[in-house]
Amino acid sequence: MKLFFRGHDEKYAVEQTMLTLFPAERPLYPEEAPGGDNELELSFSRGGIWSTATAKLRREGKTFTRQCRVKTQELNSDDPVVVTRLTRRTLQRAFYMAAIDCLGTEPPWGMLSGVRPVKLPTKAMLEGATPAQAEAELRDRYRVSPDRRKLAMACAKASFSLKKSLGEDEVSLYVGIPFCPTRCAYCSFISSSGSANKLIPAYLEGLFREIDAAGANLLASGKTVRTVYIGGGTPTTLDAHQLRALLERINTAFQLKPGTEFTVEAGRPDTITREKLEAIRAGGGNRISVNPQTMSDTVLEAIGRSHRAGDIQNAFRLARETQVGAINMDLIAGLPADTVEGFRDTLDQVIAMDPENITVHTLALKKGARLRQEEVVLPTGEDVARMLAYAWQALEAAGYQPYYLYRQKFMSGSFENVGWCKPGYVNEYNICMMEELHTVLSLGAGGVTKNVGGGTVQRMANPKYPQEYIKTIQDIVEEKTAWSW
Repeated sequence: MKLFFRGHDEKYAVEQTMLTLFPAERPLYPEEAPGGDNELELSFSRGGIWSTATAKLRREGKTFTRQCRVKTQELNSDDPVVVTRLTRRTLQRAFYMAAIDCLGTEPPWGMLSGVRPVKLPTKAMLEGATPAQAEAELRDRYRVSPDRRKLAMACAKASFSLKKSLGEDEVSLYVGIPFCPTRCAYCSFISSSGSANKLIPAYLEGLFREIDAAGANLLASGKTVRTVYIGGGTPTTLDAHQLRALLERINTAFQLKPGTEFTVEAGRPDTITREKLEAIRAGGGNRISVNPQTMSDTVLEAIGRSHRAGDIQNAFRLARETQVGAINMDLIAGLPADTVEGFRDTLDQVIAMDPENITVHTLALKKGARLRQEEVVLPTGEDVARMLAYAWQALEAAGYQPYYLYRQKFMSGSFENVGWCKPGYVNEYNICMMEELHTVLSLGAGGVTKNVGGGTVQRMANPKYPQEYIKTIQDIVEEKTAWSW
């Protein structure tokens, strides 16, 4: 889509709105004057009393014009952040209203952009708003649909409750294992697969050094660990001996709270063995994932997974036999070769297994993923909507509750990822991490530590790739040693 601006240069905000409303479009900034087709002319002008944003959207020979305004007095604030926020909001709203006139429909999340829809109502309630007032903001300011407001408010209440229970001395810990047996077609995570797994011994040697340094610093600061999450990649790519050593190192280096929630992403059924599950349980792990994504062998093959649906069922039974703790199972709506009926069958099979947590993701076509590069045929946005609607109905009927959600760019139908749980099985780490409720210390390649406090979030990022992480481990250790909590 060709974009023409007058009186402002809010490229990023406008492009995010465009991606939400017209996901197939990419921004163009031509030198010629406006007046063609498939273009947006967006202007902002200040008047004595009102300042006005005007959007002229031209598509398929028609022009859709909308205006939104803000009091100029509000733009005279001494705080540039306030001025920028009000200007962007007014421009985005004018564009949004013109776009829905053009499209004849609104996206489920309305004008909300960004990955954390729950953060707004949670923040409002923590500042004293009632749930009804928090929901009204989603409705009136952001035009969020009724069903998505209901979803956001359910997750906001879980977030609000958890925030009230967090101690000032508590943090969460993330440890990244960026290795997988193979790379899935939808994946863009920083991970190594196949022959690259020969890096694991050197990677663990460096990781143990970082764990020791960060643990000593955290202990000296009087901090304790409320939740642990070992993610990836696929942590169970490690063998049982390596897993046992990793968990022992974590338990030695950090002061874990009694009853610490301790998640290990087992994930891929083709990496799960009895010996590994027993190592996880012995090391304090009390929550794992057995992630099908789908129970269709045809879809599993299409996304590049080497296991089959029967392997998922066997891995789940093994996890129950070893009593490793609560089990989460991830599903993805919108995978290639999948259908509405196929997704329903997958969900029904997973619900019948009776895991404590089920996370329903919407496929996101990320830049580094093979699916996006190869332009594979995928279920339509309408089909994905039907998949998610069935998931909502079936999960609620089976006694599951939504407790956290997040969004990503390039998601099918502009929907969301939602974590569902049985009563008493909220995954605290997911909420703390996504809603930035408290500090999350992240170790390993690709880890981004978020030090939350005083209304700000300080970030410290590790190198993304395992080879780079190994090569620079001395610098990483020094940084973790000097970090001030």
